[in-house]
Amino acid sequence: MAPVILQLGLGVGSLVVGILVLILAIVTVYQMVEIVNAYEKKALTVFGEYRRLLEPGITFIPPFVSRTYAFDMRTQTLDVPRQEAITRDNSPVTADAVVYIKVMDARKAFLEVDNYKMAVSNLAQTTLRAVLGDMELDDTLNKRQEINARIRKELDEPTDEWGVRVESVEVREVNPSKDVQQAMEQQTSAERRRRAMILEAQGERRSAVETAQGEKQSNIIRAQGEKQSQILEAQGDAISTVLRAKSAESMGERAVIDKGMETLERMGQGESTTFVLPQELTSLVGRYGKQLSGSDVQEMDGLDSLEFDDETRELIGLDDIEEILGQIDEAAEMDIEELEQEAEAIKSGSGTSIKSADEVMQDAQEPPEMDGEGPAETPDGETDPETEPE
Repeated sequence: MAPVILQLGLGVGSLVVGILVLILAIVTVYQMVEIVNAYEKKALTVFGEYRRLLEPGITFIPPFVSRTYAFDMRTQTLDVPRQEAITRDNSPVTADAVVYIKVMDARKAFLEVDNYKMAVSNLAQTTLRAVLGDMELDDTLNKRQEINARIRKELDEPTDEWGVRVESVEVREVNPSKDVQQAMEQQTSAERRRRAMILEAQGERRSAVETAQGEKQSNIIRAQGEKQSQILEAQGDAISTVLRAKSAESMGERAVIDKGMETLERMGQGESTTFVLPQELTSLVGRYGKQLSGSDVQEMDGLDSLEFDDETRELIGLDDIEEILGQIDEAAEMDIEELEQEAEAIKSGSGTSIKSADEVMQDAQEPPEMDGEGPAETPDGETDPETEPE
């Protein structure tokens, strides 16, 4: 019985030892294998002594006496808490920012600084307060890019010694105190009212200028229209006066003809057989012989027929009506004063060759001048008693 118990005890002891050895082997393998992610590096220390940086992948290290410290090699974001500062013109403001950093040298970040994230954050806070205190209130509100550049420049030098690079700094908000905000709102409102009044005044002035220009153009066009109307009216009066003068001349000739016919009739009723006729009356007899005798009388040379002569055709525009219309259009360009002078000359009769009917009849009744002195003789050689001087 005792040997059996002893054998069982030895079996249990060996089993426990085997289990312990297995556990120790597993723990040893776990301690020896170090896995480094692709976006990080790890600092290795053995017995507290820095040995090297572990690159991404699987690395075997001494078990139980080694320690590793991971460093993220990606760009990291640090939130800078809200800071209170006094500007150069003694105006209180509050501001916060965001800092973007990246570990460039994990060995320096491990050996040169305790906690690089906290160190960069605290340095950014103090730098933000210093930059805001060195600027005036309006600059802190308007020059965000300048604030960002100055903070980044102040952070570059110390962070380089820590193996950290500051990639960017962005100030998110800069808020003045409530009293300053109210004053700024009032100032902004007053400025906007001033601009609105200026714009309204400029609009009214421009409207007045446009209205004046429109009235000016309207007056010019109206004056041009009145001028053209006066020109056309003067041209119409001139043309009408000319036509009336031509008509009067034609009527004067007709009156002369009628007077001549009456004179011939009275001469035919007289007892004398010898008559002295003026040349103008002879022309009238030849021109209107048909009407006097009622027979076919051969026309004399130089006498016109009963058809319209060239002057009459030209007067009534039988040959070329378009030419007359063209002349009327060309007359639109004539000076008004010249048209008025011409019309006045025609109305007064000066400068024209038109004779009244009485003047024509007087010329016809006057005997022609004789080359020699003495009474006129008849074809039979006798003296005409009507022409014999008293």
